[in-house]
Amino acid sequence: MASQSAHSEGAELGRFLRARRTQTSPEHVGLTIGTGIRRTPGLRREELATLAGISIDYYVRLERGKETRPSPAVLDSLARALHMDDQERQHLRELAARAARYAPEPPPAPSRTVRPHLKLLLESLRPNPAYVISRSMDMLAWNPGGLALYAGLEDWPAKHRNLARYLFLHPAARDLFPDWDRQITACVARLRAVAGTAPDAPDAPDLTNLVGELLLKSPDFARLWERYEVTGRKPAQKTFHHPRVGTLTLTSQSMQLEGTPGQRIGAYTAEPGTPDHDAMLLLDMTAPAAAPHQEVPFASP
Repeated sequence: MASQSAHSEGAELGRFLRARRTQTSPEHVGLTIGTGIRRTPGLRREELATLAGISIDYYVRLERGKETRPSPAVLDSLARALHMDDQERQHLRELAARAARYAPEPPPAPSRTVRPHLKLLLESLRPNPAYVISRSMDMLAWNPGGLALYAGLEDWPAKHRNLARYLFLHPAARDLFPDWDRQITACVARLRAVAGTAPDAPDAPDLTNLVGELLLKSPDFARLWERYEVTGRKPAQKTFHHPRVGTLTLTSQSMQLEGTPGQRIGAYTAEPGTPDHDAMLLLDMTAPAAAPHQEVPFASP
């Protein structure tokens, strides 16, 4: 049992290394390549091993998930060789830490309940759109503007209201975001990071189901998921082409909620007296009241 889990964690570490290797060109790391045809996209395994100062056999074991305890020095060498940024380096360390340990008993599934005081907080933030989401981006609670901001999301049953599902599968999403390509890239990077570093979290099966659904239904998601990028936070400002209130640009903020099973609160603001703030006010005034609910069940594909 323990060895199977360790192999699974090591495989995720290997998948990340392989994705970064195949997307790193020899020229980017200062290698001169010949004129022959290269069948390997990006760096070859032996090239990366040489750059990192480790044996090719050891690197192959890492990439195949058979080596699960790389030293910090090896991780740093690989990160430097692949020109990883700070976020990618941190993700690499977290994957390695997970590969080196094993949790024998999975924890119970987390409650989907949003505490009453958090619902009061959402209401007190009006007219600013706000909502509470899970690790896998399921919307668990919202104020009127928080739901209405994502045009058409209110038409879906509560258990299917997931921001990743909305971005890739709702027909209104492409029209809502003028930078839709940027939004989906950041979304997949976030899900990749969560899935890679917490595969045995209580809600991991539900995240797996969401990813499986999107892989089947969205070629765009499948393409980005294959790239295995874990950087690219969503921009602080987002522009919405909203069918109800017109174009508005809002500043977004997301915060982890203490004492919850990975829940986060997301909120949007605009400078008072600006057209964006007026549009936000109108959205709040015309949005249907948030229906009272205590718990949103996990969705199934």
